[in-house]
Amino acid sequence: MNPEDDPWYCRLDYEGYEEARREFSWDLPEGYNLAYDLLRKHPDPDAPALLQASPDGRRETYSFRDLDRLSNRLANALESRGIERGDRVGVIVPQKPENALTHLACWKMGAISLPLSVLFGPEALGHRLDDSGATAVVADASVRETVREVEDDCPALDLVVGVGEDHGFEPFESLLEGSAEEYALAETTAETPAIIIYTSGSTGPPKGVLHSHGVWVGHCPAFSMYFEGDLEGVYWTPADWAWIGALGDLVFPAWHYGQPVVGTPLGKFDPEEAYAIMEEFSVTGTFLPPTAIRMMMDVDSTQYDLSIEAICSGGEPLTPEILAWADEELGGVPVNELYGQTEANLLVTNCRKWFPARAGSMGKPVPGHDVRVVDPETGEELPAGEIGEIAVRRKGDPVVFSEYWNRSGKTDSVTVGELHLTGDLGSLDEDGYFWFKSRNDDLIVTSGYRVGPREIEDVLLDHEGVAQVGVVGVPDETRGQIVKAFVQPASGREGSEELRETLQAFVRERLAAYEYPREIEFREELPRTTTGKIRRKDLLEE
Repeated sequence: MNPEDDPWYCRLDYEGYEEARREFSWDLPEGYNLAYDLLRKHPDPDAPALLQASPDGRRETYSFRDLDRLSNRLANALESRGIERGDRVGVIVPQKPENALTHLACWKMGAISLPLSVLFGPEALGHRLDDSGATAVVADASVRETVREVEDDCPALDLVVGVGEDHGFEPFESLLEGSAEEYALAETTAETPAIIIYTSGSTGPPKGVLHSHGVWVGHCPAFSMYFEGDLEGVYWTPADWAWIGALGDLVFPAWHYGQPVVGTPLGKFDPEEAYAIMEEFSVTGTFLPPTAIRMMMDVDSTQYDLSIEAICSGGEPLTPEILAWADEELGGVPVNELYGQTEANLLVTNCRKWFPARAGSMGKPVPGHDVRVVDPETGEELPAGEIGEIAVRRKGDPVVFSEYWNRSGKTDSVTVGELHLTGDLGSLDEDGYFWFKSRNDDLIVTSGYRVGPREIEDVLLDHEGVAQVGVVGVPDETRGQIVKAFVQPASGREGSEELRETLQAFVRERLAAYEYPREIEFREELPRTTTGKIRRKDLLEE
């Protein structure tokens, strides 16, 4: 069967954007199961699925059949250890096969996987394992001591499986020994719980976001758009496989379409290493945060033989110079910004073949998602140009989360009528482009003016003297609040009074006079979440 004729494939083969918005609908088969979608539906099960690159130079290729058989064995092994349908299983593994295999095994069983970052300290890891009630964990050797420190404080945790060498737990390989290679999938639907992803905590305590089996196919229309429709290729991201930005933006949608993904358990991001990986594996599509792109802009890309055809990016400002760099240095490769959140990812994006990107805009709503700018109190849609809260219709949308784990009241607090409120402020212009302003709770009110920090950060990042920036409001007796910027100077630059005055004038000239930062504090480094976002709420606490 041609994949394009298979109802299990999410197709976006329309002539134009308006037709796609009008004609597309979700039509997921009955008995939908993620593992079948990602592994078993492909006409060629021996096609490469995972191209594994180990830091020691080893290279391994896993086919869809390989991943299916290995995850079957793991599912059988976990069941023999008492893991049941609905149980939560933590995955604390970098970009290694064991990461994906654990997720796939859970979904085959009807269990719920729990992606967790290897960068978490004891407090962060312990909170998530305890809050989720995880009964088992598959943990990389690099987090051995952290797991040891928190396991006694997680009463539901019965099984810890170790990955790699010297992990001190039951070895992953031993768990699989003797397990059968066949496994009958649990009965599931697109609404069956599948995965809990914790928010980054950038605006409060991390919350467990419960998604169902339909979540990854829900990402596929956006994947088709920001990779410009021609999806046959090789995909890679340096982003941690613990976050929806890696798993949902790239890994699992690529497998939905039967395309290989490169796995690279890297440490700190190195732009030259990134170029080398992209060259070696002939990567055609990649998800790169803007911070990573800016680092890559400092390296001569012409020394690498690249096959890149499209880049998607999101999570922080995508400034105009990034688009210009891709046009000039990468031969016109599109860099398509996207918008989403852990609770409802990939709602808005760009697609150059359908409409031109506008620097600073997130793009247009993805087909299949009813995205609006509304009054958060009433849910009433606001006219073009007016700032309100970005919202998405919940019913029938597979990317919208089911609930906050153990926090039903919190789920209700972000719901108005049929809509999920994202907590992000933005506007919609006359041409249908969305413009992000700020988080609702990051809003600065100064002298009666409502100011979003994102806009000021975008301007400051345009200045050559700025590497990173976070903007917050600080109390002021006269104005209520004033704008304060915390600036990490660019390499080779130092914070000085001259640079401070230059930056203040730079913002004042590009934005309204009331938006310029009346205070600027220089720092060698700014606090970040594990996803790379500036933790604005921590800037005033250091």
